[in-house]
Amino acid sequence: MKKMMNVLDPFIHSIEGKETDYDVLMDHIADARVVLLGEATHGTQEFYAARAEITKRLITEKKFTVIGIEGDWPDTYRVNRFIHHKGSDKNAAEALADYKRFPAWMWRNKEFASLVQWLRTYNQGVCEKSDVIDIFGLDVYSLHRSIEIIISELEKIDLQAAKEARSRYACFDAYQDPQEYGYISSLFLNKTCHSEVMDQFIDLKNKEISFFKNEDMDPEEEKFYIEQNALVIKNAEEYYRSLFGQPPSVSWNIRDRHMMQTVSAIEQYKKETTGQDAKIIIWAHNSHVGDARGTQMASYGQINIGQLAKELYGAGAISVGFTMYTGTVSAASAWGGNVERKYVQPAFEDSIESFFHLSDKKAFYIALDEDPAIYQFFDTKDYLQRAIGVVYLPQVERHSHYFSAEITRQFDVIIHFDVSHAVEPFDKSTEWQEAEDAPETFPFGV
Repeated sequence: MKKMMNVLDPFIHSIEGKETDYDVLMDHIADARVVLLGEATHGTQEFYAARAEITKRLITEKKFTVIGIEGDWPDTYRVNRFIHHKGSDKNAAEALADYKRFPAWMWRNKEFASLVQWLRTYNQGVCEKSDVIDIFGLDVYSLHRSIEIIISELEKIDLQAAKEARSRYACFDAYQDPQEYGYISSLFLNKTCHSEVMDQFIDLKNKEISFFKNEDMDPEEEKFYIEQNALVIKNAEEYYRSLFGQPPSVSWNIRDRHMMQTVSAIEQYKKETTGQDAKIIIWAHNSHVGDARGTQMASYGQINIGQLAKELYGAGAISVGFTMYTGTVSAASAWGGNVERKYVQPAFEDSIESFFHLSDKKAFYIALDEDPAIYQFFDTKDYLQRAIGVVYLPQVERHSHYFSAEITRQFDVIIHFDVSHAVEPFDKSTEWQEAEDAPETFPFGV
């Protein structure tokens, strides 16, 4: 296996903390319109730091103007206002305060806050409107929060329109949470809110720009902000209904299609308001940004943003995956649980992470189409690949956290950190603070 790794040595680019670390990556990205930056966990410091560094270079060197993250639209819009020097937040930590839904540590952490502060400073020095950076949330989970925002915003504009929206969205008032709505509506078709959310969405889409006269925002921005909240509600209603009585692929596909639909809406908005085509950076998990057709996800009928972006932009979409061999991670033991600092077991022997562990370099990346030899090398075998989300269960790791993939079909570039460290949350639980140090044999696990 070590000899096999040596075949790739000429194509391995070290990451050493230098300004030039990602020069080859920048050359590889060339004139791409969309760059998708993944992560193998939702709680690894190295992934956040690397994505932030790459993002800064894409902005300053390649004129990217939009960041779309795997976060909720309303929460992230507060951040967007902050980096535009709007709103009352005095620093990045305050601007991140709306990330309250589990897992809050995904965005309420030091690495992300540092990038947000950098974006604010960068925008302060921008002269042209077309060069101003935006950051938007792409996810679909904020059903009730988006309802509150639409009603609140409409009350500033037109009380009758606000009354109509409140009446339509009252359909959800009987349910404590969206999953309860999804369960009941899956049993009783007459209990769905589908027609109400569709009517409200269409109504807002048909409003003229002149209708949106809230003094806090330009009319174009206000229309976009409200419409996107209405889109979240429309797609979230469908998403939560699909969780019960349908295969898991249905809800997954609704969610990823929503994220890609949001990207398209952002493109249109930026074109209309700046006259320029947007270049977009997407931050999401590997399972979302790596082309699903190169993984076993395809056999389950699942698509993802990576596949949709490739279908839409072709070579204009570059997907960057991340891997790690062992270390620590911020994750919970159950959905909705407290964040913990957990030890990540060394990767399984037949995994791509274990293969990369054979390299003498402990942090590096490979552009998978840099040379035909790389394709020929990886085409000989499918590897397991680890995926840790917001929950990490090492006791059932093989079943819960691994899938098979052809990485040359999944990613354009893959970045590997042999030893990782848990991202540091703003809101540390007792479990996170009191976590034991890694085993004495760390990072080798022998």
